[in-house]
Amino acid sequence: MREVAIIGTGITKFQEFWDKSFRRLGIEAGLSAIKDSNITGSDIDALYIGNTSAGQFINQEHIGPLVAEEVGLSSGHIPATRVEGGSAAGGLALAQAWSSIASGMHDIVVVGGAEKMSDLSQPEIIKAEASGADQEWESFFGATMSSLWALMARRHMYEYGTTREQMASVPVKNHSNAVNNPNAQFRFPIKIESVLNSPIESDPLTVLEASPVSDGAAALVLASVDKASEYTSDPVIIKGIGQGTDSLALHDRLSYTTCRATSKAVDGALKMSGYSIENIDIAEVHDAYSISEIMAIEDLGFVEKGEGGKAVEEGWTDIGDRIPVNTSGGLKARGNPLGATGIAQIVEICHQLQSKADKRQVEGARIGLAHNMGGTGGTAVVHVLEVK
Repeated sequence: MREVAIIGTGITKFQEFWDKSFRRLGIEAGLSAIKDSNITGSDIDALYIGNTSAGQFINQEHIGPLVAEEVGLSSGHIPATRVEGGSAAGGLALAQAWSSIASGMHDIVVVGGAEKMSDLSQPEIIKAEASGADQEWESFFGATMSSLWALMARRHMYEYGTTREQMASVPVKNHSNAVNNPNAQFRFPIKIESVLNSPIESDPLTVLEASPVSDGAAALVLASVDKASEYTSDPVIIKGIGQGTDSLALHDRLSYTTCRATSKAVDGALKMSGYSIENIDIAEVHDAYSISEIMAIEDLGFVEKGEGGKAVEEGWTDIGDRIPVNTSGGLKARGNPLGATGIAQIVEICHQLQSKADKRQVEGARIGLAHNMGGTGGTAVVHVLEVK
């Protein structure tokens, strides 16, 4: 297989956009990535789009040709494919785009992720998000994403002694990082007391421990390594990709405190890359809820199972400490437009590895990891990236 590089990135601001459509957001991110890569439209061989639920959020299916048309690529009649995998859609779209180049099918591919969530009412949004869980055995009986993650949080607290203060430390740290991210939705600090005293989302989780409703888009331009040198002097190489799957419903899993899809995905990505978890300098992980990040850093192998809460509370995941996690602000503070999230994580890793992250820069970062997950962990995809 050929090595694949990222030669361009683009991202919109994440927020609730009342004056921008799904189309407009996709155009902004896509054209920004194309400009950053120094390619032209005629260079592009294919387009992949990560999108979780445009059918519910904006009543629009058949996203591939729509996005191709809006970014000016429809006249070339190139393949344009939508990829869905819950909130892991963006990461899965990148994996598909990588595969098409690594196999030799294509040389240059644009991959993007986009979601427009704010057009629905809050109850409709909750229902749409819950479609990423098991409809027959979970959502039908009233389970929401918040309540399912709350079950996992309670079990983690019971098994490992994880405290409310430790979980609250996750959004506090991520908001602190988002202050220095101009594209983040919430660019302000918060305190642990504010998290603990905010309204209950689903006990024990509060509103300030949950990612927000977000609109936004992000995009990447990929090329084979031999082509990349024609366009950029500092490509970011995709060294490893791994994907894992677990049962969709929580009650069929071996444990409520471990996402085995994540463990499978990181094992595959590290094996392909030739690195170990100790080689990783920086990570973007799934933190849709505070407990999500704690479980993620455990399942990825950054800390032992049960020590995730302690790691965040003691600052191990802060910028400048052992393993900086979610320097962008994560899903919680950067924002979480579902289909765009996985691509946004990669944009942040690229900026860090290329020393373009300004005040949130992790000094000396050369190898990064991105962890994108769907639902409560039914799907997980991990990418390992290295600056050339």
